[in-house]
Amino acid sequence: MGGIADLGGTSGWGRVHPPRADEPVFAEPWQGRATALTILAIRLSGRNIDAFRYALDRLDRAAYLDQGYFGRWLNAAEMMLVEGAVLAPGELDARARALSDGHVENPGEPARPDPSAPAWPAAPGSLRTIDAAPAFAVGQRVRAGNGSPAGPTRLPGYVRGHVGIVEAVQPAAVFPDTNALFQGENPQYVYSVRFASHELWGEHADSFAVTVELFENYLEACS
Repeated sequence: MGGIADLGGTSGWGRVHPPRADEPVFAEPWQGRATALTILAIRLSGRNIDAFRYALDRLDRAAYLDQGYFGRWLNAAEMMLVEGAVLAPGELDARARALSDGHVENPGEPARPDPSAPAWPAAPGSLRTIDAAPAFAVGQRVRAGNGSPAGPTRLPGYVRGHVGIVEAVQPAAVFPDTNALFQGENPQYVYSVRFASHELWGEHADSFAVTVELFENYLEACS
């Protein structure tokens, strides 16, 4: 799906500022707590990192953009907790209203996780060893898929349907599209594919190249 997070290749977002050497990991204390709460939400809801990214993709524009980087993490954490039946729909809003009104009592007993819900923790890290040989070789021309999948995908919209050259074959890794939906790890090779700017944005684009890491399922050979 083309979620709100698929911003690569788009314009109108202002200048990208490089990180400073003295830049703190968290600019404010609440951001560190938001990170810890997100990690806890992934575990409590029986999700994985790919399911978390899929939750980010499904946020609406306001939830993704208006509350900043760590704000969207909290919004995705709430989505996972509701979908994992750890929180009831609207429960956090009810608690926030109660606190705003000066009431500190629990507004209701939260829902509890369904013990039968799928929770398939992946092995440490995402790299895997597979027996199959890579489908593509360094120097080969490949075309990125041009579909619009209904579910999660890490295929950037701006490379879909375009032709590039394989620069490197990376180790096999868990395929996030299926892992996010608990449909299996489906490990496969990842390829560093180099796209010319004119291929992506037309003949009037500045002359440069973009290298994108793409899973094998996203590619097809072309002459």
